[in-house]
Amino acid sequence: MLKAEQGQGTSHDRGVLAHALHSDGRQHDILYVDGGPSSTRTTGLLRMEGKEVFKHAVVNMAAVVGEVLEKAGLTAKDIDWLVPHQANKRIIDGTGRKLGLPPERVVVTVDKHANTSAASIPLALEAAVSDGRIKRGDLLLLEGIGGGLAWGASLVRW
Repeated sequence: MLKAEQGQGTSHDRGVLAHALHSDGRQHDILYVDGGPSSTRTTGLLRMEGKEVFKHAVVNMAAVVGEVLEKAGLTAKDIDWLVPHQANKRIIDGTGRKLGLPPERVVVTVDKHANTSAASIPLALEAAVSDGRIKRGDLLLLEGIGGGLAWGASLVRW
């Protein structure tokens, strides 16, 4: 068994340990931007079916996280920090609960940055590293969901 799988990080097993990415174009109409350069409109507007996005986010996030943990031979108990896409607090809390993670192991910055789309995970990661929560050798689970519908997760040894 690898030391990374035992939850003991070394300088040799740092980086991305496992990842997964999925999409389901059949769900494109629950979260998308209309307009844009391929249409007659030059500026697109965000269109979202909030209840449907919430349902898919919590279910799909938990599933992809489970998939990534299984690939690495780990469980949610091995994770030092969940660094989720900062869509909204309800989705973040729901995902954390579904994984059985205590709130103190989930990085939340949506209250500071709001939903910054693709930048939300790097912003949350930077905040937790800067304030000393995340330390070298910690096992991080990064996860996100976006338009189209696409979702994914990466397990990273910091």
